[in-house]
Amino acid sequence: MPSPSSTPVRRRQRSTRLVVACTLIAVAALAVAGAALSGSWPALTVAGVLAVALGAAAARITHAELADSRREAARDRAAQAQGYRDITVARTAENAAYVAATSARLSAHERTIQTLERDLEDAQGCLVEAHQKLAAEQRRADDAARDMSALRLRLDDAEERAAQAIVRVAELEQELDVVTAEWRAAQLTRKHA
Repeated sequence: MPSPSSTPVRRRQRSTRLVVACTLIAVAALAVAGAALSGSWPALTVAGVLAVALGAAAARITHAELADSRREAARDRAAQAQGYRDITVARTAENAAYVAATSARLSAHERTIQTLERDLEDAQGCLVEAHQKLAAEQRRADDAARDMSALRLRLDDAEERAAQAIVRVAELEQELDVVTAEWRAAQLTRKHA
């Protein structure tokens, strides 16, 4: 913190008129004091009248100085008010620009949100449709798996019957071979007999 002696003291310069008014009052006081010390009534009366006149002149000078000071302060306040008005106008313009920019950004965000919501709705519709297609394909796959199981069972049954038929054909071929051999043997025996 700076020391009090290093900070400049803003003091208003003493007005010449106030110095003159104070001097007039001091002269009046000296005149009255001098007349009182002289002890003369006429001198005291003249000094009193002179003191009143000088006091009135000092009051008039002080009043004029006060009025000028007030007018100067009013001008300063008016200039300060004008400065504040200019600052307020600038801030209002900045605020309006900010509101416009923010509104534009907000509108852009709202449009983006609406677009994304539409895209989301479309995607949800596609998802529902894909789920329906998937469910239908799963049903078809399940039906195909059941059909495949039934066909496998039928194939296994057919293969088993085919194996049995092959075994039966082999047995019949053996029997045929045996019957054929017996028949040939019987024919040979008949020819030889």
